[in-house]
Amino acid sequence: MDKITVHKYVPENKAEWEDFVENSNNGTMFHKQAFLDYHPDGRFPFYHLMIRRGEKLVGVLPGGTKKDGKEFWSPMGASYGSIVTDDISFELSLQILDAVVAHFRENDFDDIYLIPPPLVYSINYAQHIEYAMLYRKFDFELHYISHAIEMKHGDDFLKHYDKTARKSVRKILREGKLSIRESDDYESFNKILIENKARHNIKPTHSLEDMLKLRDLMPDKVRLNMVYYEDKPIAGSWLFFCNEKVVLCFYNMLLYEYEHLKPVYLIMHETIRAAYEEGYQWVDIGVSQDTSAEDPMTPSLNLIYFKERFDSRGILRSTFHLGLKD
Repeated sequence: MDKITVHKYVPENKAEWEDFVENSNNGTMFHKQAFLDYHPDGRFPFYHLMIRRGEKLVGVLPGGTKKDGKEFWSPMGASYGSIVTDDISFELSLQILDAVVAHFRENDFDDIYLIPPPLVYSINYAQHIEYAMLYRKFDFELHYISHAIEMKHGDDFLKHYDKTARKSVRKILREGKLSIRESDDYESFNKILIENKARHNIKPTHSLEDMLKLRDLMPDKVRLNMVYYEDKPIAGSWLFFCNEKVVLCFYNMLLYEYEHLKPVYLIMHETIRAAYEEGYQWVDIGVSQDTSAEDPMTPSLNLIYFKERFDSRGILRSTFHLGLKD
């Protein structure tokens, strides 16, 4: 059997990397160099790896370094990371992981932190890499609870909202005071985003410049929907079409003086409708943590309650950790 080898990514590998992620079993837009290219040069100390069996590419690992190059984190500058593979056997998964860990030991790293996409992102459900990590004594740094909606009810998805959500959506659609449509008005959305985040004493992950750059780098993966009331933009949703299975609601934001009109109910309904009609299997509504709590794992019960109105289920976003100096 050909030897498993690991080498650092260089820009000349970009086409091969992108093609591998696009056709992988568990890759997402966050694993693509096109996504990571939205970051200005020097923002992150990237350290991407490619894993081969003989000459054949069998895995990629995007990431970067912290703590003077002693810690490796995947993702860095993205939502999901860890090792991307085809739909492979457990034996090959273990060999790939062992080769990656050996690379970091040989290069004098102290710690590895990996955050894979939740299972629903896999084209064929498999957790071989995750089990390999646990078998090799990775532990867990953190768990976050995320929520996702499965498109399993066909065009009857509205019937599976809870009573309040069904009633609210039907009222909005009947009265016609609000409209929602795809938009390129990132400037208005950015103002809503900044105001919304300020209420929670946090800043947005992305600047207006970041969002525009991502729109241009990945036009088929990024969509902005805006809600209008009498032609005024009052809410918006920035969607990522992460792979062929999952749509991610990265931001759902509103102007709170219009909260009584329930524009986020319309956003949720339109996202679910579009995901179903365009053939996606899941809508990921993102993590549901209380960002003001001392314990970063503290759930935001009100946010979870709202998400459950739309027939969502909790899924884990977990950080795997291995100390190399233990």
